[in-house]
Amino acid sequence: MRPDPGDPGLFGPSSVTWNLHGDPMMWVAGIRALYLQALHPRAVRGVMQNSDFRKDAWGRLLRTARFVGVTTYGATDAAEAAGARVRKIHSKLGATDPDTGERYGVDEPELLLWVHCAEIDSYLHIARRSGIGMPDALADQYVREHRESARLVGLDPAAVPASTAELAAYFEKVRPGLAAGPEARDVDDFLRRPPVHPALVPARALLWRRVAGLAYASLPPYAHALYGRPAPAPAVVTRRLRTTGTLLRTIPARLRWQLPPKHILRAMERVGPGSRPAPYKLGTREAILDEPGRAQRGNGGDGTTWRTPG
Repeated sequence: MRPDPGDPGLFGPSSVTWNLHGDPMMWVAGIRALYLQALHPRAVRGVMQNSDFRKDAWGRLLRTARFVGVTTYGATDAAEAAGARVRKIHSKLGATDPDTGERYGVDEPELLLWVHCAEIDSYLHIARRSGIGMPDALADQYVREHRESARLVGLDPAAVPASTAELAAYFEKVRPGLAAGPEARDVDDFLRRPPVHPALVPARALLWRRVAGLAYASLPPYAHALYGRPAPAPAVVTRRLRTTGTLLRTIPARLRWQLPPKHILRAMERVGPGSRPAPYKLGTREAILDEPGRAQRGNGGDGTTWRTPG
């Protein structure tokens, strides 16, 4: 069935999600999310016990990227079908706690909520810290919009954070249960040194390691402590994120969007004029990173917050 012309999908061109997810820094955000997600022992165990992550990590990353692309920019029917597929797969999978022998489903709400919150927090954190001057009201709107993506994977939207303050409170609640166990170490090893063809080893050292290192550095301090690897000072990380964001955003968007599977270009053709994603619509002033330790506004519960200069 062909999508209806003009169908905006689940979010549409006026949403924060539509405009934010077209930004190239979302790739850095995705890697940050993986680092954060791996710190929940039950959640990461479910991944490692039900997939050949060590041999097919690239495939898993690409499938996740496609899911985000379809749910953000796809027609409504396509997004709903993608969610139904994920729910069906998850309903058949379980994991075993090696210490207690407990068997549990990977679709437990607690686990789905952790994965969701780590992802949404990472997208928002990287976008704002890399220079998109998003006002707090739009940041809250973004978190609220993703109650819809939470519904797709099987969560009750009413049980999902609907603001940056609620997101920060959620991270504070779950932090005592986080740990960098063996599975998290496997994820860390992959992200630092992913397997590539021998001819691509120099590119991995030059490009990938920098991107993955930046994603790791942007994690909250408690995550660095759990992984046992230090990170540069927050101000240094912010400058690097700003520099990287500025550089990537100089690449013409239509050139970036030509890469398969071209979700954004197809969405623009379907929805019509005025549907081009544009992060600049989200804020007209540059974001400023306050000193750590002030009022928490989400971002992994690391105590950092953003304000727009007045």
